[in-house]
Amino acid sequence: MKQNTAIFLLITLIKLTITSAIKDDILVFTVATNETDGFERYIDSAKKFSITPIVLGKGEKWKGGDMRRLGGGWKINLLKAALEQYHDNENEKIVLFTDAYDVIFLGQLGEIVQRFKNTGAQVLFGAEPFCWPNVELAPQYPEVSKGQRFLNSGMYIGYFPQIKNILNKKPIEDTEDDQLYFTQLYLDKDFRESQGIKLDHLNEIFQNMNGVSDTLEIKSVESKESGPETYFLKNIETSTEPLIVHGNGPSKLNLNYLSNYLPNGVWNSLDGCVQCKTNEIRLDKFKQKQWPLVYLALFIEMNTPFLEGFFKKINQLEYPKDKIHLFIHNAMKFHSDDVSSFIDVHGHQYLSVKQIRPQDGTTEWAARDLSLDQCSLKNCDVYFAVDSIAHIDNPFTLKLLIEQNRSVVAPMLVRPGKAWSNFWGSLTKDGFYARSNDYMDIVFSQKKGLWNVPFINSAYLINATLLKRYDRLKLTYNAPNVDADMAFCRNLRDLDVFMYVSNRVEFGHLINADTYDITRAEPDMYQIFENEQDWEEAFIHPEYSEHLNPEMKERQPCPDVYWSPVVTRKFCNALINMMESYGKWSSGKNEDERLEGGYEAVPTRDIHMNQVGWESHWLHFLQKYVRPLQEKIFLGYYNDPPKSLMNFVVRYKPDEQPSLRPHHDSSTYTINIALNQVGVDYEGGGCHFLRYNCSVTDTQLGWMLMHPGRLTHYHEGLIVTKGIRYIMVSFVDP
Repeated sequence: MKQNTAIFLLITLIKLTITSAIKDDILVFTVATNETDGFERYIDSAKKFSITPIVLGKGEKWKGGDMRRLGGGWKINLLKAALEQYHDNENEKIVLFTDAYDVIFLGQLGEIVQRFKNTGAQVLFGAEPFCWPNVELAPQYPEVSKGQRFLNSGMYIGYFPQIKNILNKKPIEDTEDDQLYFTQLYLDKDFRESQGIKLDHLNEIFQNMNGVSDTLEIKSVESKESGPETYFLKNIETSTEPLIVHGNGPSKLNLNYLSNYLPNGVWNSLDGCVQCKTNEIRLDKFKQKQWPLVYLALFIEMNTPFLEGFFKKINQLEYPKDKIHLFIHNAMKFHSDDVSSFIDVHGHQYLSVKQIRPQDGTTEWAARDLSLDQCSLKNCDVYFAVDSIAHIDNPFTLKLLIEQNRSVVAPMLVRPGKAWSNFWGSLTKDGFYARSNDYMDIVFSQKKGLWNVPFINSAYLINATLLKRYDRLKLTYNAPNVDADMAFCRNLRDLDVFMYVSNRVEFGHLINADTYDITRAEPDMYQIFENEQDWEEAFIHPEYSEHLNPEMKERQPCPDVYWSPVVTRKFCNALINMMESYGKWSSGKNEDERLEGGYEAVPTRDIHMNQVGWESHWLHFLQKYVRPLQEKIFLGYYNDPPKSLMNFVVRYKPDEQPSLRPHHDSSTYTINIALNQVGVDYEGGGCHFLRYNCSVTDTQLGWMLMHPGRLTHYHEGLIVTKGIRYIMVSFVDP
């Protein structure tokens, strides 16, 4: 045992000595004037492999021109100046240069050096498939049988003397193009051969992604010790595993995707999101008065179902309201009362409230820009934007997003049961939606973590340092031919600001407003198919589920007559309003043209569900909410789905139709829901079952009576003496 320990210590010492020698013999340089998210990612990847790049130009104003066109000569001049401090006889010292904002290290420095030496080159540049910036130089390049043909200047490695010779070959202006500079030297055959310059055609070390992203795959190897799997980047065209990857040109978004998994250890299926804990803070370690000041901006840009529920969840956020400034932009007249009600009841709890009304005529992009400015004026620490379609079900969402401590982070929100979410996993070339390879895994929480994505909307949190760093010309929601969210996200991408979406926990969901028809009375009632979760939350009685418990006995006011809570007061009020808004109550006579045959044996003053366009909704209600109770109550009777031809709301009034004579129902079983309150909305009324001489008069709003329809339960409607009584009746399985 002692001998094995000694061998292990010796091997460790040798590795440390080799690593130390490598560090002494290689200089790693980069250029970065600003500490952007891309730069922070670059440094994090370097630290993972104990690499400490020397950062040139840090804190200075960029002098290298427009890198999207031509530029970058300043990088050469910075490196040239930095190497002046080293002795010219440093023949064995190696210089590694990489860009910073769009580069990630994937391997150890020792492996990088070894692979470089294996090439036999004195200087090795990365390669790419495009001849940039002067395509006319392409014919002068040596032909290659495999891999990439053209020089890229974003990454190169070489011995100190040769690197100095290249950098000092001729002067270059700061705003001239660095890649063109190196290209011209490389195409000078005599100079190329004298300095031993080669290109990494097969991506043994350097992987430039532009134009070849489709050839790159994230591979994994299962751990032999049942630990987390190992991830690495594989170029399937060259069968190589690069050690440094560069998201040059438009491939930066592809690099962001790779960075969700690479370098190895960022995420794995065993530990989940390892990077989530990077820079994470815990608010509970601070007193609440020290918590960040929040600017909460709410946007109602479309007519939206269940806005009352939206505001309810906003108010339930577990964050001190005396640390929140509130901003509301409501562009919809239909929702003016909802907004006013929320402000009247809860507005005083917030530090301040600013409201923009429909009559103000403010466009969406202008309102969103204004909210950013207001955040800055209030010296906020974080900005939290929430659209009316985003229901924040988790009251700790705001706190959790702040603790994630990212520049921009969104809680993942999805339409229930759908793949429609508030983020895009990728983009098309023209900047619209595309699906990443892992999109479905993320949306359905097969993979949980913090994901770098190119587009977010509906709900997101922004660190207010961004608002202080950039003016409204750079950070704006205004751009031609695109909507506000697309414009804003494009600006963030251009500024190298990463957008993350988190699905570490359940945060909430998205409302589907596509079919919302405000021309109907009570339009929320018609959303049972599109937004069933929210419909149920608004309209199904909170005690309904308890009555499905086999251990709970139903109340039985009369023999084989059962009583169960099924719908809320909101449902009852809405259904009454739907009927009264329609207004075409039947005459109460036997002749009824609405029925097949035109005759009703026991007529009532009523309106049928199909008259208000709610027949299919009601049949779904019977199927999902009534049938489970029926199967529990009437054992052995199953009919899936239940059928009903007579579904209607009855109105009893003393001066209209106060009662109903004894009768049998044309049904296997009948349900009868009380839509308003006895003793409050009306007096008298109820149902009397003659065979049992039993009456139900103390009906409860939202509760459902269920009883057999034929033979045994001959019944009558008792006289309403005052007010109006409304009931919902359905003859099931006639």
